[in-house]
Amino acid sequence: MKILISMLFLMVGYTAVAQQVLPLYPDSIPGSIVKLSKEAFVLKYHLPKRETMRDKSYGPLMDAQQAMKVIHSNTVNWNLNPAKVGVIGYSAGGHLASTLGTHFSKSYISNKDNLNLRPDFMILVYPAISMSDQLTHMGSKINLLGMEPAKEKVALFSNELQVTKETPPTYLMHCGDDQVVDVNNSIVFYQALQKNGVDAELHLFPKGNHGFTQRLPVGEWMDPMLGFLKREGF
Repeated sequence: MKILISMLFLMVGYTAVAQQVLPLYPDSIPGSIVKLSKEAFVLKYHLPKRETMRDKSYGPLMDAQQAMKVIHSNTVNWNLNPAKVGVIGYSAGGHLASTLGTHFSKSYISNKDNLNLRPDFMILVYPAISMSDQLTHMGSKINLLGMEPAKEKVALFSNELQVTKETPPTYLMHCGDDQVVDVNNSIVFYQALQKNGVDAELHLFPKGNHGFTQRLPVGEWMDPMLGFLKREGF
């Protein structure tokens, strides 16, 4: 029985849906992961909606934790290595991915078997990290937390403030001229990882703006990411 080296599940921004992801990124991360004989799954998560959720700020995280639960429930059936389950998030999906990687100690879903909800590594691509007014992508903040969120909720979902020594190894990439999500989101998260002794790598491109993975040659940003994963044993 073949045990696959590792597995990634993908989270994208709020405007994308699962059916759109693979056609948009055929030669991007999901396709490249498959070519390397690793599994890649796409998470289609619920958008935060007050009308359908008791607390919309936790809705996407609950979906992400449920995905981790499903994956760890099926590692034998799917020939996955349970110690090498990672997550990748783009843009607003990067906020969800980093939330999963910093809020795993509390289960927001039913988890009677106490299955592992912590990703073993994170890849964050031009991620929205912070909910602070200085750094946040305001649309993402309003979508997740509402118009006038409590200070405690802002801090809770400012993931640069939630990093601990248990946060998984992380690879970040961003462009300095990003006009949608401030590059300092990646920088402050990297600094928090460094402060807590977490293995991390930050790759900054001078130009490319938001969504650069669809425009820059794949090898320019894919090879450094794969190098990081290899060095980390994934």
